[in-house]
Amino acid sequence: MFNDARNTYLSSSIGTASPERLLVMLCDRMVLDIERALAMQEAADFTTAHQHLVHAQDVVAELNSSLRVDLWAGAAALQALYNHLHTQLVQANIHRDLEATQHCLALARDLATTWREAAASAVQAAVG
Repeated sequence: MFNDARNTYLSSSIGTASPERLLVMLCDRMVLDIERALAMQEAADFTTAHQHLVHAQDVVAELNSSLRVDLWAGAAALQALYNHLHTQLVQANIHRDLEATQHCLALARDLATTWREAAASAVQAAVG
């Protein structure tokens, strides 16, 4: 019963979120996936680490596919960053590389912070 209520709440949250909020939610989930993967790598649970790293790769792929390179001058650089992050996540997974996972976590945290700040600025601009 609790899971049903939680899933309903999450579906509603996603369905009603602004594009900016969805972007932040994706980035936050990517950070969580990489944090969990790192913890599992440290515990030598590579099967579970793999699952989290693959989900983080899926999130990066979604971020990359939603990027409109033709609408923003900085989009090509962001796309290169997404591509780098995806490649590093794959390498971290294949080689069970804690340093690569830590590198990805630092990048993901920076991205999440940046998008959170951008979303807050967009809200401020809309209100102000």
